[in-house]
Amino acid sequence: MAAHDFALALHRVAVPDHTANACWSPFSVASALALAREAARGETRAELDGMLGGFDPAAARDVPELAVANTLWADDDLTINPDFSLASSVRRTAFSDPATVRKLVNTDVAETTRGLIPELLTDPPPPDAAAIIVNALYLKVGWLNPFAGGETAPKPFHAPGGDVDVPTMTVTEKFRYQHQDGWQTIVLPADSGVETVVLLPDTSLEQPLPPSALDARTLTRLELALPKVDVRARFNLKNSLRRLGVERMFQRDADFSGLSPDERMFVDDVVHEAVLRLDEEGLEGAAATAITFRTVSFEIPTDPVVVTVDRPFLLAVRHARSGEIYFLAQIASP
Repeated sequence: MAAHDFALALHRVAVPDHTANACWSPFSVASALALAREAARGETRAELDGMLGGFDPAAARDVPELAVANTLWADDDLTINPDFSLASSVRRTAFSDPATVRKLVNTDVAETTRGLIPELLTDPPPPDAAAIIVNALYLKVGWLNPFAGGETAPKPFHAPGGDVDVPTMTVTEKFRYQHQDGWQTIVLPADSGVETVVLLPDTSLEQPLPPSALDARTLTRLELALPKVDVRARFNLKNSLRRLGVERMFQRDADFSGLSPDERMFVDDVVHEAVLRLDEEGLEGAAATAITFRTVSFEIPTDPVVVTVDRPFLLAVRHARSGEIYFLAQIASP
């Protein structure tokens, strides 16, 4: 799966509401999942291979303004496979103290993201967690063709809930541009080879986005009016990834022996948060992804208690916490 295929596929399932603002980082999510793929074996790895394809995080890191940190947090007692790429830099802490783990991870992410993501983990990890893989990134670059600051002014924006006036930037310049298949594409170049692609549908965001929409190549003189952007969003990506066919790593029979040869582990969840801001001078963005691994507890098999319901019985349906009974039934003859 190509980079834009992964991004668009996950976007479709993670952001199904076309009327809501959203922001996420395919690069951060793929980077964290690539580390999970490195640790995976067998079918667990095959599913991640199918989704990530030949994703190479090093291919897009030659940008001086881009700060990227990959971190493995592991329990003090967890044996780490020495061949795992983050084994030599693993951060050790006692996962028996989940509140401290959460604080350490959040502090580290906040530092990498220049404070834009201060609380990636909103809750402490579960009691049986043993490791967390974290990717965090920060990017700030200027436009090659800045917008004129003095010309930003409120202009109508046709939002799903009705027209609103929003601060809108303007610039007249040559940009790569195309208009086909129901979409306009504008490419805004920035420093160090970074670029922002604006995709504007003729009708609504619900219309299909063809792959060619990202391929604008013709320089065209435009009088461009673009709203300033300041958007933040967070996701629990477990269900979205499962809808894309990544199932095994969330099951108790997952194989992550490439991370730890002594513990059976599975992924509890994949959480992600991102921030993106566009103004007259350029863009600033931050994102972070955390993959939490839980250990599989082994139970010694015992002979089961045999219960056969073969005579009249009572049946109660109740609220588990309060004990309030919704239904009470007597079954004399099923």
